[in-house]
Amino acid sequence: MHKRRMIHGLLGAVIPILASALLLSYRNADGKPDAAGGAAGRPEPVFRTQNIFALQGKHVHGSSIVECPNGDLLACWYHGSGERGADDVLIQGARLKKGGAEWSPVFLMADTPQFPDCNPVLFIDRKGRLWLFWVDVQAHRWECSLLKYRRAEDYQGEGTPKWSWQDVIQLEPGEAFATTISKKFDELRPESGMWGEYAPPYSRMVVEAARDPYKRQTGWMTRIHPLALPNGRLLLPLYSDGFNLSLVALSDDDGEHWRASLPIVGLGPVQPSIVRKNDGTLVAYCRDSGSPPARALMSISRDGGESWSAAIDSDVPNPGSSLEVCRLKDGSWLMVCNDTEEGRQRLSALLSVDEGATWKWKRPIEPSDPEGTSFSYPSVIQTTDGLVHMTYSYDGPRGSCIRHTVINTEWVKSAR
Repeated sequence: MHKRRMIHGLLGAVIPILASALLLSYRNADGKPDAAGGAAGRPEPVFRTQNIFALQGKHVHGSSIVECPNGDLLACWYHGSGERGADDVLIQGARLKKGGAEWSPVFLMADTPQFPDCNPVLFIDRKGRLWLFWVDVQAHRWECSLLKYRRAEDYQGEGTPKWSWQDVIQLEPGEAFATTISKKFDELRPESGMWGEYAPPYSRMVVEAARDPYKRQTGWMTRIHPLALPNGRLLLPLYSDGFNLSLVALSDDDGEHWRASLPIVGLGPVQPSIVRKNDGTLVAYCRDSGSPPARALMSISRDGGESWSAAIDSDVPNPGSSLEVCRLKDGSWLMVCNDTEEGRQRLSALLSVDEGATWKWKRPIEPSDPEGTSFSYPSVIQTTDGLVHMTYSYDGPRGSCIRHTVINTEWVKSAR
């Protein structure tokens, strides 16, 4: 910033000019305010957005983002000619250097030849190791997916992380899996005249499938960031399209071993995003993959993720699309979701200061230009500077990409 000399005889004229120049210096290149420089030291609203790569014709979806220890951002997504039915689908990634303006060229993160690789999730553990979780889809069926991971200690250079380990996560939900599903369905009583004599109730079919050890051990899929508890426990949210419900993979030894929680049961609670309250209670917000009303489903755990209440409707609309909730450093919760009952034509940020009891502020993130028609599957983090970064799928008539957007809570609160 250029220094300006103050001329004693013109103080009254120069000081307002200086104040205006200082305010402009805190604005981004796109004209939006930056994180500092507000009145009385308060942050100004921040909103800026860019595509990680140019619009193109392939299907790109299911992104994830993390901040590296050196301040770089690393993102990944799956790319190909389809999803579970397309054998060319693989995991790609890109990097945004700290202080940089443009994302790096795209590089390969994972590829199982002749099998679709989908739903990547990035995570950096307390040892500073990078994890990539994803699913390798077998037989072109989601319910046959194989849960895989890679790990790297050297990942802050150029291009692809240098993977040091790769394995499959095998879970063994026991007989309590089926009994819990049956008990929770009894609580929810979902049928109530929905079925005829020749059609067994939905709940009965799910319980019968849950008694099959093979079915309950396969098809668990990733979507949302893991959560690390203060005691070191890792919670990896998972869901099944076979059962149309969720569970959590738990690790108490930094990911060396994993075991399954009891299921999150309801009418289609999938792709859970878990946030922790001040008293230690865990709240899982789930995509609604069930019957009306179209609402994000909510389940609670009071034992560190071991067991979960029956999932019930929240007040947040959900059109059957993934969402993510992030607890911010000031204790507030930020949810990014498609807050509609049908369609993914709007993506919004919701802010709560009472741990999800209410969402006092809401502001649309997309559409932010006239070209986009669908915005979905957000991945949300707060970086060390306090800003909120997210990636999500962006689709329009000219093509598709993964978009990166930066906001702060002041931007959400300044909605008109």
